[in-house]
Amino acid sequence: MKLFTQPEVKAVFESYPVDLKARLLYLRHLIFSVASESAVIGPLTETLKWGQPGYLTEQSKSGVTVRIDGIKPEKNQIADSYGLYVHCNTSLVSDWRDIFQDVLAFEGNRCIRFSIEEDPPEDALRHCIEMALTYHLKPSRTKKIA
Repeated sequence: MKLFTQPEVKAVFESYPVDLKARLLYLRHLIFSVASESAVIGPLTETLKWGQPGYLTEQSKSGVTVRIDGIKPEKNQIADSYGLYVHCNTSLVSDWRDIFQDVLAFEGNRCIRFSIEEDPPEDALRHCIEMALTYHLKPSRTKKIA
């Protein structure tokens, strides 16, 4: 597990309930893992964006910021989901829907939604993360994975 270099990011993770924290640490691990497997992505910058842990391709400028956080429950509901967020002005969520409509759940045009109760589909998630972290490099991002 990659150590935290930003105390404010670590503090946000420490503030999450245990179940949510475990799920978000898993997403964090996948984000850094995908980035480390690609020479074009380069190192990531971990920071807070809108109070959420965010991951930027600040050095390579290859992709968009990926954020992770719990999804706020509706009134009188229990927090039971979390998400991987990207900027709503990208085509990423639309592209992901085209590829993974039967595998992933989405919220609007900015988020992949996961249940705390279920493991996310790792292969699809890794592909989505790679698409986000290389968004500015590839003109065609809708190719299906095998």
